[in-house]
Amino acid sequence: MTRVLERPKPFVIPELCKGCGRCVSSCVKGCISPGNGINAETGLIPIVVDLTDCNGCALCFDACPEPYALQPLPDGDIAGASGTAPGLFPENAVLPAPQPRPDVTVPLPEREPLIVKGTYAAALGAILAGCRHVFGYPITPSTEGAELMAKVLPELDGIFVQAVSEVATVNMMYGAGGAGKRCMTFTSSPGFSLMLEGISYMVGAEVPAVFVDVMRGGPGLGNIAPEQADVKLACRGLGHGNTHALVLAPATPQEMLDLTMLAFDLAFKYRNPVVILGDGFLGQITGKVRLPRHMVEPGVPDWAVVGDRTHRRNLICSINLDEADLEIHNMHLVGKYRRMAAEEQRADLHRCDDADTLLVACNTPSQLAKGAVKELRDRGVKVGLFRPITLWPFPIDALLTVLDRVRRVIVVEASDGQIEDELRLALSHAGVHAPPPISHVRRMGGILPSQAEIVEHVSKLDGVLR
Repeated sequence: MTRVLERPKPFVIPELCKGCGRCVSSCVKGCISPGNGINAETGLIPIVVDLTDCNGCALCFDACPEPYALQPLPDGDIAGASGTAPGLFPENAVLPAPQPRPDVTVPLPEREPLIVKGTYAAALGAILAGCRHVFGYPITPSTEGAELMAKVLPELDGIFVQAVSEVATVNMMYGAGGAGKRCMTFTSSPGFSLMLEGISYMVGAEVPAVFVDVMRGGPGLGNIAPEQADVKLACRGLGHGNTHALVLAPATPQEMLDLTMLAFDLAFKYRNPVVILGDGFLGQITGKVRLPRHMVEPGVPDWAVVGDRTHRRNLICSINLDEADLEIHNMHLVGKYRRMAAEEQRADLHRCDDADTLLVACNTPSQLAKGAVKELRDRGVKVGLFRPITLWPFPIDALLTVLDRVRRVIVVEASDGQIEDELRLALSHAGVHAPPPISHVRRMGGILPSQAEIVEHVSKLDGVLR
């Protein structure tokens, strides 16, 4: 007797259904229809299957994109037509755990120094850190970094995509970072503003990436000259929600390279975006840069969504529709921020051992402040420079080691007090409610504080206090 095998009919796994509707249009019998209920685990609306008229043509299986929410019913069991089919994921099934592939450090021969501008130095640092995926939209004064990547990456089996906008850029980075790829962008102040919503999504989904923001004058389109007015965005305004990212502030082309390499390590250490804040002068000025003695061949993290068998159940998502679940996730993020704040403070202290006047400055203004330190020291004034390399977290621990010895603090910056605000907030959180007098030297609109202005300000205060 010949046995007639019934063709398998579909059932839907709601947790895997995107609600794309491809299967709906493929079904000539009208057995599949759009759903009307949101799945609490995904925030999407899965389709609904009614097998009454199904003839098992299997066209819906072909139409369903990964991760294949439509599956054939085992042995024609119509009872499982909605939800997980019996025996598909048995309780005693041993599922392979995602296995990370570690990064590999590759030694490099010693080379002669290069003379390159800051944006090029950051691009070289990214390449040496293993970044092969760069997305961006041209914006002065950061464009040269992206241009160099566009030339070099195809020769390294990498990808550069000029997106249609900064909004598109950050979402491309979301996808690449979610796949465990080291990715980055170059942008400037107006473009960085447009990326903030996407950065918030990446923080929520714990997706690593590096954002190089070469700050320019604002608000609005402003101009293309240097300013430091994105500090509030990077330190306090990375989109909606409880968002934070490590913020690095290089002062030389060499640090643009070194801190870019560091940024990728930190991004993957914490599964979080990292922001590098430069300024228009630092992005364009040329300087001597020594290459490191190693480069990185990146591996594959265990959490990445890369499409192979062991990583197949990974999920990158910032949606938690249940209030209790979202609070738990926020508590996890806040715990991670606290670890960052405790472990990643960085600062450079220049002639601070005996200083009674402390200048606080970063980026290009710190170079001008260093010149003022030398000039004032030649006059017998005990001045030191405290240069925060991390703006978030602000390196308060290092500052407290010298604060008791100084009579006054002077913040030198190219903004209306955004760096001073970070300083004062860090002091308050550290319980320092009566610090030495704090004054400032500020310029805006693309003009940097000059060495002469700093010297004049200190001299006037020195005359008053003496």
